[in-house]
Amino acid sequence: MDYIDDILRFDEQAALRLRTLYSRFGYSQYRMSRFEEYSLYAENKDFLPSGNIITFTGAGGRLMALRPDVTLSIVKNTKDDRGLIKLYYNENVYRPDSFDFKEQMQVGLECIGDIDARLTGEVLMLARRSLEELGQRFSLDISHMGFINGLLENEDLLPEQRTSLLRCVSERNAHGLGLMCDKFGVGNKTRDAIASLAEIYGPFGEAIAKLKQIDLNQETNRALDELFEIHDELVRLDSDRDINIDFSIVNDLSYYSGVIFHGYLSGVPAKVLSGGRYDKLLRKFGKDSGAIGFAVYLDLVGQLSPTGGEKAPAEEMINIALPKGRLGEKAYAIFESSGYGCPAILDDSRRLVFESKENKVRYFWVKPSDVAIYVERGVADIGIAGKDILLEYSPDVYELLDLGIGKCRMCVAAQKGYSPLSRDLTPRVATKFPNIARGHFSKQGRQIDVIKLNGSIELAPLLGLADVIVDIVETGTTLLENDMEPVETIVDISARLISNKVSYKFKYGEISKLYGKVSAGLNKTMES
Repeated sequence: MDYIDDILRFDEQAALRLRTLYSRFGYSQYRMSRFEEYSLYAENKDFLPSGNIITFTGAGGRLMALRPDVTLSIVKNTKDDRGLIKLYYNENVYRPDSFDFKEQMQVGLECIGDIDARLTGEVLMLARRSLEELGQRFSLDISHMGFINGLLENEDLLPEQRTSLLRCVSERNAHGLGLMCDKFGVGNKTRDAIASLAEIYGPFGEAIAKLKQIDLNQETNRALDELFEIHDELVRLDSDRDINIDFSIVNDLSYYSGVIFHGYLSGVPAKVLSGGRYDKLLRKFGKDSGAIGFAVYLDLVGQLSPTGGEKAPAEEMINIALPKGRLGEKAYAIFESSGYGCPAILDDSRRLVFESKENKVRYFWVKPSDVAIYVERGVADIGIAGKDILLEYSPDVYELLDLGIGKCRMCVAAQKGYSPLSRDLTPRVATKFPNIARGHFSKQGRQIDVIKLNGSIELAPLLGLADVIVDIVETGTTLLENDMEPVETIVDISARLISNKVSYKFKYGEISKLYGKVSAGLNKTMES
């Protein structure tokens, strides 16, 4: 069948191989309509990657939607009295992509019924085999929502507080996690356990041994017992290699109840496979069965060459995005003092890319607001970005370290003598940071009229364009010279060391070594 290479694209060939694989293990194909009633998705928006859905009015005036997800349709249409159901699908979904919607091809499987360690092991084995079919270098990373939920069970936390803590765990943001625990009054035992959990990353067998040291309650112990059973099953299936424990993988606690997992291919800057145990979703549909499954995102797999993923080079360079200007120069000085110097970067030239083969690093200068984009897209393995940029754009990256440089504040500021407007009125807010501004006022229960400006923000209140501004304040001199003053501090800002999530996994040794040296250097500076 060599002629298939001339007829089918790489992603289409991949779909054919995966369908064949799932059929061999007893999974039957599930077919569905492109359309579902909008209410199905509206009632389960938290289960979807995005709340944006394409809708239209169907026959009889019903509001319909182009499907953004396959699992919800399977759960809705599956009867609860048929014993074990094993299905696979090859369908297109319609999801937002940047500024528009995109038709995305997915191949996946669902196993519904009495789910035990044997079936969980089978699904994880098939997830691993799926990645193996697609690329030469891959990683399947596993977490467990029972363990995470068990840690938080000891604390009296509001839902939004839980969400904030989980976000810090998902970002590997130890600094933010500590601040949140202090803010929410989390006990020392829970705080230390969550911090330990967030740091765990490594091969399945080694990592679950470390989890034994985190012993809090029955739920965490049950989750640990289940992980040991699953590991034994994967060993029996000869599928325990290239599988890691990674508790930065978190999902919505209201849907997921057990093992969750993501799959990665070297050469693709985002996860290409996502799955987990979602019994709680079935409960929402009034069904008592268990369920586990996963989806492979073939539109991302299509970025690979037909020969599959990258081979590991003998010596991997770490690609570092530095922000142009004083902040980048200070950041480079930290790297240099930590043993990652690149003398050419100090030359007086217009070059943007600099490499030190001796220290295995490659630096490049980019606009400060673009650093997170280069890192999220995998062009840079790590980078230096201000917390303002991370809050405004919410890139899907790890936030590894607060470097303590570029310190300033994000503030609400107004003219001197300004009296806050009545809560019945909608204030006009001029800012470069509309998402931060909306988020801040939303927490106060207020809507605002955002006026997006790109410079000279202080001018807006002076000329009557806005009532207040939201902007970065370093010394306050510019505000003072324009007869303005800070009214409220939203958040303290400093530069953060961030990492692409896929690079962190495939260059874990190199990045963790760099992180350790930089962190140790900063600690010495603080002590002196």
